[in-house]
Amino acid sequence: MTDLAVPEAEEGVGAETPRPQALLLAFLGGHVLDRGIHVATASVLDVLDRAGISEHATRSTLSRMARRGLLHRVRRGRNVYIGLTDRSRAILHDGERRMWRDGVVDRQWDGTWTLLGFSMPESWQRQRHALRSRLLWAGFGGLQGGLWIAPGDVDVPPLLDGLGADEHVKVFQARALPPTDLAEIIREAWDVERLAERYRAFLARWEDPPAHAPDSLARDLLLESGWLQTIRADPRLPREHLPADWPAEPAQERFFALSAEIKPAARAIAAEVLDTITDAEAED
Repeated sequence: MTDLAVPEAEEGVGAETPRPQALLLAFLGGHVLDRGIHVATASVLDVLDRAGISEHATRSTLSRMARRGLLHRVRRGRNVYIGLTDRSRAILHDGERRMWRDGVVDRQWDGTWTLLGFSMPESWQRQRHALRSRLLWAGFGGLQGGLWIAPGDVDVPPLLDGLGADEHVKVFQARALPPTDLAEIIREAWDVERLAERYRAFLARWEDPPAHAPDSLARDLLLESGWLQTIRADPRLPREHLPADWPAEPAQERFFALSAEIKPAARAIAAEVLDTITDAEAED
């Protein structure tokens, strides 16, 4: 888990314009992760250009991610190739789980909550920001008095990895007892209507394929990055405590259906246009 667990996105409901990092993570997750390859920077520039990202923006994002230990770069002849590191693999596997396996609501909730409170020195601004980002990604919402809450049993230690903040954090598991109003708890901890608006915006945007996407590879990256941005702050709340017309599951069904339709052609284009070397060749 790292500070980049939550991909960057434009502010505002729907996050309609993915930033370069969001698209790059979608590309790496779909076409590099678990394939044992490095891909030429020129290929990455070509692919993100298809999705509307300028060469300058892509190069800046690649450099920033490399400085943070998220990309391995190697030169072979006149070409520079990039591959994944252990840190970026962990991020991408986490995103893959959220996108394809977890589901957008919890239909098997057992009634437990994970409660977390933290108090850090004023000088620890970076650590506080990183922890808050990780808590949001892990499904926590701020309740009151510095108390964060998430449905179910959350594995907290990985959220603290690398922060040196263990002694500043207290974690409990609990169940709500009368007279606690769970619907009120959920409304206080999460902006449920804003979450719903994100899903409605995704449904509206993907009613038809984006007109500016020139091919299936670009559409696939826009689809996956848009979906990840939509779900990034969703805590997967218990279905029994959500409105009957909750739009998350219809949005998920559309994402799965469109992905199944687009991905074969996207992979065919990627196989044709990507210049790659094996990880073994990159280490020679």
